Amino acid sequence: MPLMGNVYIGTSGLQTSQNALNTVAHNLSNSGTVGYTRQQVLLADKRYNTISKNPDKISNMQTGLGVDYARVRQVRDYFLDKTYRKEIGRTAFYGESYSTIEEVENLLGELEGAAFQTSLDDFWQSVQELAKDPSSSVTQGLFIQRASQFVERASSVYDGLSTYQDNLNVKIQDSVNKINKMGKDLYSLNNQIVAIEVGGTEKANDLRDQRNLILDELGKYTNMSYSEDVFGGVSVLIEGHPFVKNESVSEIAININSDNGFYTPYWKIDAKVIEGTNKLDISNAKVFDLTRTIATMNDTDVGELKAQLLARGDKRANYTDLDAAGYDQEISSSIIMNIQAEFDHLIHSIATSVNKVISDSADQATGYLTDDAGNPIQVFQKIAGDGYDALGNYIAESALPGQESTLYTLTNLTINPKLMQNSSLLGFVKSDGTVDFETALKLQNVFSEKKYTLNPNITNQTNLIDFYASMVSQIANAGSVFKGVYESQTTTVEATESARQQVVGVSDDEELSNMIKYQNAYNASSRYINVIDELLEHIINTLGV
Repeated sequence: MPLMGNVYIGTSGLQTSQNALNTVAHNLSNSGTVGYTRQQVLLADKRYNTISKNPDKISNMQTGLGVDYARVRQVRDYFLDKTYRKEIGRTAFYGESYSTIEEVENLLGELEGAAFQTSLDDFWQSVQELAKDPSSSVTQGLFIQRASQFVERASSVYDGLSTYQDNLNVKIQDSVNKINKMGKDLYSLNNQIVAIEVGGTEKANDLRDQRNLILDELGKYTNMSYSEDVFGGVSVLIEGHPFVKNESVSEIAININSDNGFYTPYWKIDAKVIEGTNKLDISNAKVFDLTRTIATMNDTDVGELKAQLLARGDKRANYTDLDAAGYDQEISSSIIMNIQAEFDHLIHSIATSVNKVISDSADQATGYLTDDAGNPIQVFQKIAGDGYDALGNYIAESALPGQESTLYTLTNLTINPKLMQNSSLLGFVKSDGTVDFETALKLQNVFSEKKYTLNPNITNQTNLIDFYASMVSQIANAGSVFKGVYESQTTTVEATESARQQVVGVSDDEELSNMIKYQNAYNASSRYINVIDELLEHIINTLGV
């Protein structure tokens, strides 16, 4: 090869070594950057010039044109990335669920020593004292006072549960907004990456790092999957539905329930306008199918947003939601709704049972245990409705829409204001002057009779005294399960991330070793060019005419 050609070979070595050193410097300067992926230089031969061809030889006579800086690639493990993004979503699901359980325990007062159990015990003790001396104005006053404190404390607990539902509702909106923003950012990065890499000679590695960080974060919020096409663009699916494609982003919108203000995420592109109205039908556009059984084997336990939706539920639950027909599909999977329904069931059972005992003992003929209208006195009254109609007929409770005022629920319950002013209206002294120990004893038996279950899926019966303790125990057991799974998942995520960092992380020792290697290569190329330069100078100066 002519000497000038050899200079070209040396120049390619200088350029390649310099570019490789720049890559090493880039790695070292970003060793502490979150999300940075180690970059690796790939060198290759430049094309060869064929000098002669000889069919009798194994190969043709060729001469090389030097070394080529082929490309800089990111060092990543697709399997570890996919595993990490799935497991961090599962960890977030159980973390959010466990956080909800902890909040419920706080609301019930079990972690602060001021448990609702105290007000229940006080009310039970007042009933026992009443049974000892029913005609005493002191025991009657204590009974009404404890009943009032019981309802007040119960309402406070239920309001706390409802407020936490509202807090979860806000978190759901924030999560949806973050997901939509990540979708737009992914779409923008896709366009930039494809534009840079379309020629095939350059890789947009730093932009890919940004995209990988977003995919990591998106995996925390939803059960997502993704794939990269030949042009470098990434398509993302959420719950099997297209979210980010090369040409568009499918936005998640929020439907607001007009009754309670609860948000329901849905795919904006799939919603249909109901004919003749301006309302949307989102029945087939919901992002999540919350009726599916939560199980790891089904991949239905992935994503913080789904955990928030399940924990919140879709309404304020009460005792009527413990109906066996719809409990499993509508209530059981929601932590807050399940507790609301069971808690309201306890309060409803106490209120209606106490009222029934007095109603059964009332005597309209003598006016015993009756009010001014001749109806049995009710200790627990409805706020938005009457217990008896104008004819003295008992108004039966109904769970039909629009008839909520007939229910003895926590949101519709108060203590009889006349009894609050004068508890001696109960009297417990019959027309013949005898003390009514029998009715007082029946009130006591209301709390001790074992005939109540927490929900349709539990067969063990309990009494009203132990009902609350059983409910708290159930919450604690659920919390223990969620905590165990969450801690196990955290360990899995940490192990996966550690393995991933061994692949993508920058090793200072390795990069310094590469720096020495490429520096030596640069020096060798420089010396090679110097030798060619000296030869040319010698030829020109010594042999030139």
